[in-house]
Order: sequence, then C-alpha cells, then structure tokens
Amino acid sequence: MRIDGARYVVCRNEAEAEKDRADRQAIVEGLEKQLRKGDKALIGNSAYRRYLRRVRDADGPGGPAFAIDAGKLAEEARYDGIFVLRTNARVTPLQAVLRYRDLLQVEDLFRQAKAALRTRPIYHSSDAAIRGHVFCSFLALVLRKELQDRCRVAGFRPEWGDVLRDLDRLQDVEIDQGGKQISLRTPATGVAGRLFQAARVALPPNVRDDTSAA
Repeated sequence: MRIDGARYVVCRNEAEAEKDRADRQAIVEGLEKQLRKGDKALIGNSAYRRYLRRVRDADGPGGPAFAIDAGKLAEEARYDGIFVLRTNARVTPLQAVLRYRDLLQVEDLFRQAKAALRTRPIYHSSDAAIRGHVFCSFLALVLRKELQDRCRVAGFRPEWGDVLRDLDRLQDVEIDQGGKQISLRTPATGVAGRLFQAARVALPPNVRDDTSAA
C-alpha cells in the first residue's frame, strides 16, 4: 500500500507469530495464578495489567476486582508475527523482505564485530602484532558469516554454541608406529559432520599414513 507517497509492505513471520502466541500464553498462565492469590498480587506488574479488565469497584462487594480480558487477548493475537516495511525502492514485496533480512544480518555482524574487535587488552610488543591480532579477529568473523551462509543454503541452522563445542572435539592426533607416521582423526560428533557437509569440505579419513607424504 502507498500512503503519502511512501510504500508500505505488510509482512507476517510465522515463527515470530508462534513465539508471540507462546509468550502471551505464558503471561496468561502466570496471570491466572496471580489472580488466585488476590488482586494485590497484580499491583505494579504492567505486563499483567494490560490483559485485565475491572469487573467491580475496589470498595464493592467481595470477589475479584479484575478478570482476564479475552477481548484484549483476541485483539493482540491479530498482530502476531506482523511487521511493516517502508521502502521507496522499486522492488517486489518478496525482494523487500529479503533486503530487510540482509540488513538485519549486517546489523548482527556489526554487533558481533564490536564484541570481537572491542579486543580485550592486547599484550603485543609491536604495532604489526596488534594489527595482526585485529585482522585475525575480523577474519574469524568473516569465516563465521561464510559458514552460517553455507549452512542456511543447506537448510541447516545449528546453535553457535553447538558449533564451537563439536568442532573443538574434532581432533587430529599424530603417532609414530614402528617408524610410520600415522594420523588419527576423532569421530565427527554432534553437528560437526553436517557442518562439513554444508561447507562442502571433505573430512579426512579416520586413519592416515603420513609417512609417504613426509
């Protein structure tokens, strides 16, 4: 739609809609418990008050003064997962949404960069070493973004904590067996195997004879 020359695109995110519904349901369940304790338990809680309606005056006869406002719940449910984009670009609604997601990723990368490049105290003896430290931090950020992009293309969205944990468990051990240099790779556990598949990188064999390569 267009309003005063500006174009607005109304969008709905099903995942966010489900999250909104679940969040509201959790508040309602908590509200029901508080109502059973009495009206005083609701004082000062703005999250609760928005879903209440007054059913009697405070100085009226006994019984609860508030009840859950079903109309308010239904009204909010209409907007679950809804967001509006404003644009002046000549793009389709789908392209507008995709550009918006790209911007969100850029903002997320900036936040990550600030965390990574805020660089805790760097104890280096030269400017070159400091530049190298910052470069490696930024390179790690770029590699993370590339890995996340490849995982997304493959339809795989692992938690970053799981990625770090399972890649850390992937080890390569060198042993000397009767004059032969043997490399042993630990099993790819958790999400590690799917990460390599998504990145289109082949895992080395579990056992390798490195003698000839040496």
